[in-house]
Amino acid sequence: MKVQGWLFILCGIFFAAVDVVYWFWSKEPVGTTAMAISVGFALMIGYYLMYTARRIGDQPSDDKQGEISDDAGELGFFSPHSWWPLFVCLAVALATVGLVIGWWLFIIGVFAIIMAMIGFVFEYYRGNFSH
Repeated sequence: MKVQGWLFILCGIFFAAVDVVYWFWSKEPVGTTAMAISVGFALMIGYYLMYTARRIGDQPSDDKQGEISDDAGELGFFSPHSWWPLFVCLAVALATVGLVIGWWLFIIGVFAIIMAMIGFVFEYYRGNFSH
C-alpha cells in the first residue's frame, strides 16, 4: 500500500504545480478551483493509503523483490447474478434528475435508493440464494 500512497501523493504534488501554472497563465477561477479540488482529493487518498499501510504493515505489493503470485488469493465474494446494482444506479439517476426537475421526484428517488440498497444488502438473506 505504500507504493499506491506515494503514487497518489506525487500526483497531488503534480496537480498542485499544474494548478499554480494554470492560475498564472489563465487567471480563470473555475478551472483553478477544479484543479485545487483534484489536489485535495489526491493528497487525501494518498494520506489514507499511507496511514493504512502504517497500521497494517507491509503487504506483498510493497516487497521490491516480490512476485505477482505473492499477492494472489481470494479477493472477496462477488455476486455473479445480482440485478441490484442496476436498480441502485437507476434509483440514483432518478434522484439526480429529481434535483433538476423538482423536489417531489427527488424524494421518490431517495425512497427508491433506500429500497434498492435494502434489496442489495439483504439479497442473500431470502429467496433462492439464501445460505
